[in-house]
Amino acid sequence: MIRLFVGIGFDEELTARIATLQRGLPGARWIEPANLHLTLRFIGEVDEDLAEEIHRGLDALVEPPFALTLAGLGLFGDRHQAHTLWLGVERSDALSRLAARIESAAVQAGAEPETRRFNPHVTLARLKHTPPGRIQDFIDATGPFREEHVAVERFTLFRSTLGRQGAQYDALEHYPLG
Repeated sequence: MIRLFVGIGFDEELTARIATLQRGLPGARWIEPANLHLTLRFIGEVDEDLAEEIHRGLDALVEPPFALTLAGLGLFGDRHQAHTLWLGVERSDALSRLAARIESAAVQAGAEPETRRFNPHVTLARLKHTPPGRIQDFIDATGPFREEHVAVERFTLFRSTLGRQGAQYDALEHYPLG
């Protein structure tokens, strides 16, 4: 069995800029900069045959390159019991279309349909016992983060390996757009 997801990785310069946000919040378990990404479709545990079918479906996709905008910080959970701090990704038709095409390819290959609505974001940290007031102070002190015209020229099939220090992500295959 192999644990998979499809996502968009970032270049070193943008990764370093995003990583500057990752400091000064008690109870935050920061995502390693090398693991920062935008998930397009979480697939989960699948056998090798299904993984190969998913790869074939993804390899057949044809979509043009596009740009996206990263903007703002947000939380999953509420301010009193937040569990995830994220960097927002502005919705775009091109991003939504790519995510829908990836979903379709995964389901056609035999993966279970995704039940959650696509909510584009970049996870910055997992939160545990972080005082709610400190979260708001952190968001206020960080100020507005905005990165426009982030070129998306490919998407990637990643393997996720769970460990004591969190997940480790390895790119298995890159799929160029255009």
